[in-house]
Amino acid sequence: MTKRLQVLLEDPEYDALQKAAAARGVSVAEWVRQALLAARRRESSGDMDRKLDAIRAAVRHTGPTGQIERIGAEVERGYLAGLGSDSTSGGY
Repeated sequence: MTKRLQVLLEDPEYDALQKAAAARGVSVAEWVRQALLAARRRESSGDMDRKLDAIRAAVRHTGPTGQIERIGAEVERGYLAGLGSDSTSGGY
C-alpha cells in the first residue's frame, strides 16, 4: 500500500528541487524518495544496547597506550631500525 506525503515548500526551494531532479534525470517525486532513503540509511542502525556491548567488549582489549606522539615516535624508530637490518631479522 502506498501513502501520500505532502510537504509545503517555498517557490525557491521547489525550484532548487526541480533543478536537482532534472540534473539526475528523475522526477521531483523520485528525487525526494531517493533523498529520504539516503537520509534513513545515514541514521543510526542497531539498538543502543548492542552498541554499548560492542564498546564494552572493545575496552576489555589491551594494547599500547600513551601519548600519540610518543607511540608514533616508537613506531618510527622501529621502522628505521628495520631498514638497516637484513631480511632474516624478523623486522617489519
